[in-house]
Amino acid sequence: MNTPTKLTLLRIILTIVMIIVLIFPFYLIGISFPEILVAGVYIKTEYIVGGVIFLIASFTDFLDGYLARKNNQVTDLGKMLDAIADKVLVNSALIILSYKGFIPVFVPVIIIFRDTVVDAIKMQASSKGKVVAAIKSGKIKTATMMTGLVLTFFYNLPFEIWNIQVAEFLLYFATIMSVISMIEYFNLNKHLILKPKEN
Repeated sequence: MNTPTKLTLLRIILTIVMIIVLIFPFYLIGISFPEILVAGVYIKTEYIVGGVIFLIASFTDFLDGYLARKNNQVTDLGKMLDAIADKVLVNSALIILSYKGFIPVFVPVIIIFRDTVVDAIKMQASSKGKVVAAIKSGKIKTATMMTGLVLTFFYNLPFEIWNIQVAEFLLYFATIMSVISMIEYFNLNKHLILKPKEN
């Protein structure tokens, strides 16, 4: 197993740790995360810990891809695990933050629905020997969503001090870009989706 694949597995492990930190009832075993006051904002430190883990896991996503391309270590196993790790990390964060009341439920519903549709389009194209390239709107969606999630974990600081809802804006914008990019993916690849597979 090469280094990029190990980093991908590490991302999955970090995601599991993040989930445990955010949803496990630690009070049942006598453990509690302190609540602190920062610039007039009360912060539950389990979300800071979860946010740090999310940041580290997100960095491994960049690093494993960079190393795989640089050292020519791209493998089918690595690509499969990378896709799984990405979805598990991001979707877990979206669902938990929504469940905890940090973001509206429609945000994860739309983003996860979009990702499912796009993955289906890519699978259909792959079955016909075609590779679906990433598009600009999809990259914008990913960048704004990841930034919005990080800010949400950290209670929108420092912007919360001036009551500027940057995290909320970025996640809403990412949700809109999710729909736009899904439509673009479909329009760009509908000839593959609707075309019968050749024997």
